[in-house]
Amino acid sequence: MSELIETGAPPRKDLLKHLILQLHDGVAPEAVQRQLQRLLGQVPYGLVVEVEQELIAEGLRPEEMTRLCHLHSAALQGGIDLSGARTPPPGHPARVLSEENAALAKQAHALEHVAEALETAVNGDAVGVHLLQARVRVNALTDVEKHYQRKEHLLFPFLERHGITGPPQVMWGKHDETRALLRGALAALASAGEDPVTARAIAGGALRPLARAIRDLVDKEENILLPMSLDVLEEREWWEIARQSDELGYCLVEPEARWRPASAEGDDAPAPGARVRLPTGSLLPAELEAILGALPLDATFVDAEDRVRWFSHGKDRVFSRSRAVIGRKVQFCHPPASVGTVEEILASFRAGTQDRAAFWIQLHGRFVHIEYRALRDDAGAYLGCLEVTQDLTEKRALKGEQRLLSWSGARAAAEAARPVEACPAHAEAGRSPAPEPAHAHVHVHAPAAHAEPRPAWLDGASVSRRLDARPMLASGAHPVQEIMQELAVLAPGDVFELVTPFVPDPLLERARAVGCVAHSEPGGAGVVRTFFTRAAG
Repeated sequence: MSELIETGAPPRKDLLKHLILQLHDGVAPEAVQRQLQRLLGQVPYGLVVEVEQELIAEGLRPEEMTRLCHLHSAALQGGIDLSGARTPPPGHPARVLSEENAALAKQAHALEHVAEALETAVNGDAVGVHLLQARVRVNALTDVEKHYQRKEHLLFPFLERHGITGPPQVMWGKHDETRALLRGALAALASAGEDPVTARAIAGGALRPLARAIRDLVDKEENILLPMSLDVLEEREWWEIARQSDELGYCLVEPEARWRPASAEGDDAPAPGARVRLPTGSLLPAELEAILGALPLDATFVDAEDRVRWFSHGKDRVFSRSRAVIGRKVQFCHPPASVGTVEEILASFRAGTQDRAAFWIQLHGRFVHIEYRALRDDAGAYLGCLEVTQDLTEKRALKGEQRLLSWSGARAAAEAARPVEACPAHAEAGRSPAPEPAHAHVHVHAPAAHAEPRPAWLDGASVSRRLDARPMLASGAHPVQEIMQELAVLAPGDVFELVTPFVPDPLLERARAVGCVAHSEPGGAGVVRTFFTRAAG
């Protein structure tokens, strides 16, 4: 690590070490922070890592370092020099971790607002509303497990190869503390009544500590771990992390790009002619992918541990998905009202008392059939669950016959070109939500953007803020509150962009009510881009 620290660092290192030990002796972080700013000013991020490493080597137990890690963060708040930190390209594992940190920090901030509302609620109705909001936020934060697992099983081993063992040990301990707080918050919310006294206890005893723990780890990663890792790890090591990340899944956001260093070209190319061999034949990987994409249905596989591991992505999907769902517990992909039914179905599959559960619903005039099927091996052991969703509207209306010789390509093309409508589950966003069907994820149909000319105010405009609402919608949350907060602070001339899998019609009306104008247009890849700006005058 010495190559990361400027020449002549030992005096500064000794001083920083002394200040950190003061925290362990009980000196208040505010006092240490004042000394640090007066004596050291901005501290290079590499120096902090080296000091932590040496303190552990000198006998300070990692558990003690972990216990007081939040005090270190408080004392160093605003005092880390990031001027030399590198900026990774889109899709790079470090950039993905950083984007996930931004999403986690946003959820933690929202959870703190909910906790504040619970602490001031005076009647049961208000408590009930805020508890529902808290469950949505805490459910979203369960996605942090994928973030921590990628650090623990992919990033930390490479750091240890470079002799950096102390900081990963300390951070892993903080992961476990946060996991315990998350379990506690989930348990508290699951058994919560709607009396204000209980609500205040949950807010102060479970929600605020969880939000604070998430934010502390985000700060530690952004200010120390990720900048240091970018300096230490080689390009090929980052490539190995990138190659294995898909299997563990992503937290709250989907990587914006696929990153591959020039030195890795061809590394993951399949051997020429390699085929996937199955009992009834074999297929090239490209053929298998094309077959799965051509199926006229949505399919999602949930493994025996109730984690989403795969979903189809054909052009005939009824409901949207994001890669951020991979690795997520399926229970947290559902709104709280339907989780109990989902768990009952999965428990019956696991016990072998049921093998299927089917549902059918009307969505904006479309007849949609959803079926869960248990998957088992030859010995009957439970492998997981397959969810299959089909829009059967046209097939349900078929009459008579159409034989092969009477098939008309023109008629078939016209049928395939039928418009797809927005799902009412989200068309009602912004109004009181209707009861959710207890069978499935919060889903949306593919977009059908308004065919309106682009307004003059949008030509040449630059987007000042952007929100991709798809991960939140996939987790069962409605982003209406966050969007309205963005519109409330939108300055004249600024443009706010919202990305959704459908046209958010009710939001357009609410935008006009707060003095904004909006325009929606197709954004490619099955999304709609909606732009908002402050109305002139």
